[in-house]
Amino acid sequence: MTFVTVLTVELLIFESASLKDKRSIVRSALQRARNKFGVAAAETGDQDDPTRATLAFAAISSDAQVSHTIAQRVLDFLERERLDCQVGEVSTETLSL
Repeated sequence: MTFVTVLTVELLIFESASLKDKRSIVRSALQRARNKFGVAAAETGDQDDPTRATLAFAAISSDAQVSHTIAQRVLDFLERERLDCQVGEVSTETLSL
């Protein structure tokens, strides 16, 4: 069986004055998460707001606990290492396929 854990994170980007500033922060966060954790990642909401971004990350495994742990590590990374933004609302959902 295959399990997909989807982590959705709202980022609050207080120091962003423009969409260009936001794009730089979002692009970096997405790419670093992809490289470090092997997750699929995309900006899924708030594209027109320079101070907010909604990001989604998907971790896939044959073990539900493993996919959930990867998603939790992504969240920990965003909270700990991204000093240019703050984590807002978070949701996690695990699906079996």
